[in-house]
Order: sequence, then C-alpha cells, then structure tokens
Amino acid sequence: MAEIATIARPYAEALFKATAAPDLGSTAAWLDELALIAANPQLLQFADNPTVTASQVFDVISGVARSTLPDAARNFLRAVIENDRLTALPEMADQFRALKNAQSGSSDAIVYSPFPMDSAALADVAATLEKRFGRKLNVKVEPEPALIGGIRVVVGDEVLDTSVKARLEQMKVALTA
Repeated sequence: MAEIATIARPYAEALFKATAAPDLGSTAAWLDELALIAANPQLLQFADNPTVTASQVFDVISGVARSTLPDAARNFLRAVIENDRLTALPEMADQFRALKNAQSGSSDAIVYSPFPMDSAALADVAATLEKRFGRKLNVKVEPEPALIGGIRVVVGDEVLDTSVKARLEQMKVALTA
C-alpha cells in the first residue's frame, strides 16, 4: 500500500520533528494506542458515515482510549480526523516508530512463543537476541501456540525460527527429498 505510506509519511515526520527527544517514548505509546483504535473496522465505518461530524469521531476515539490523551495527542488526532486520514493512522504509527528507532539505533523485535514468558526469561532472550542481531532491540512477545516449542523472532525483515514446528518442517523436507 504505497498510497497509505505516502499519505502517512508527512504526518509521522511532522510529529517526530515536533516531539522532543525525551518525549519520543510517550508519544510512541499514545500514537500506538490511537493506531490500534483507528484500525477497528466498526470505527472506520462510523467515521465514513456522512452524517457523523469530525467532533463526534474525535469524542468516540478519545472516549475509547485507555489513558488520558495529552494535548499533543488530542491536537494530532483532530488534525488526522479533520483531514480525513484516519485510515492512515496505523501506518503513521509504524513510520513514527521507525524514525524513533533510527534515531536511537534500535529495532523492534517480535518474539512469537507458544507459552507466556516471564520477565526474567524475556530479559535473557532479549540479551541473546541483541548479541545475535548486533543492535538494541525493543522486544515484544506475542503468543503463537502452533509453534509447539521454541520461539520465532521477527526483526524487521529478518526471521530467526528456532521453533519445534520449523524443525519438524525441515525434517519433513529432508525425508521427502
């Protein structure tokens, strides 16, 4: 979706430039929350209704948000809604996070695990992965029971798959070849 990325880029860059370095983490947090809300198909259908005003859409989104939105978030959300760019909000969040990571020299890593991981195990995995990938990682765990055991890690376009499921697939290919 090059069009969505093209629409989202100026918003993400403007928000990034307007945010002071110490506030990047909190800005990314509220932007991710707004992006999650904006990705809801029912909300998008509501926002596309011609009888619904921009202030009504704003009230619904700000009412659904778990945390109280700071003034910067409220102003940003108003600008996005008034310019009819609500569908691009998830991409804006992705591009903002990429800019933030580029400045800090880190990357986002998603660890897929068949079982919940406690904080000590996650810290060990994060340290090992940072050595493996050679950079600071922002690790997030997502459950995936189909893996059976082990983990699968996605860092950008790189994938490290040490799951039992992947090993069984490798054995299957080797036996049938």
